[in-house]
Amino acid sequence: MSEKPEYHLTIKDMPPDQRPRERLFVVGPESLSNTELLAILLRTGTVEETSLDLAKRILNQNGGLRFLAESDVEQLKNIHGVGTAKAAQIKAAVELGKRIFSISSWESPSIKSPQDAANLLMDSMRYLDREHFKVVYLNSKNRVLGVDLISIGTLNASLVHPRELFKKAVVRSAAGIILVHNHPSGDPHPSEEDKLVTKRMVEAGEIIGIEVLDHIIIGDGIYVSLREMGCFTS
Repeated sequence: MSEKPEYHLTIKDMPPDQRPRERLFVVGPESLSNTELLAILLRTGTVEETSLDLAKRILNQNGGLRFLAESDVEQLKNIHGVGTAKAAQIKAAVELGKRIFSISSWESPSIKSPQDAANLLMDSMRYLDREHFKVVYLNSKNRVLGVDLISIGTLNASLVHPRELFKKAVVRSAAGIILVHNHPSGDPHPSEEDKLVTKRMVEAGEIIGIEVLDHIIIGDGIYVSLREMGCFTS
């Protein structure tokens, strides 16, 4: 007597009100969990698990959303159940999210506090796996004129020259600037080199006539303002 074929649960076997895609239509995407949103992107699961199970395993075993933001296609493909197509879908969605955030950020926001400055770049910098040093240029009303990437790699006073930094500030007719860089470790506590770079830029700004308003260090969802720490006092 032949054995009955093994049956595997699929999303279609779930009640409609529990299926991620149907729930998105009913309650809205903001009400779905990270697992449900990822399951919609994956579309299908494996022979052993539904797309919801696969999404849950990907997030639970790899550190959650941070892994999706930092991983490349090859790292994703190494996960059982994630082939080339699924890896491409995930990375395309992550990149679209970054670009949408970038567009929304450039509606000339006003920077009134260190929190505002941190919020401007937190989502785009908190998951970077190398240090990125950026400058935010402000007009006389503290509205953002733009942001430039100055360097990538460990922040070093010998590598970040005030001439290049302030040249761009002059071109943009900036009244002030805010220095921003990230710590890939997630800990925003400043190093002695961070403080040295800050001191050097503040002094250069005083000579040129463009004030360095703050230096923000981005961690994993947290930040440090060197001005608030007292690093701007002589």
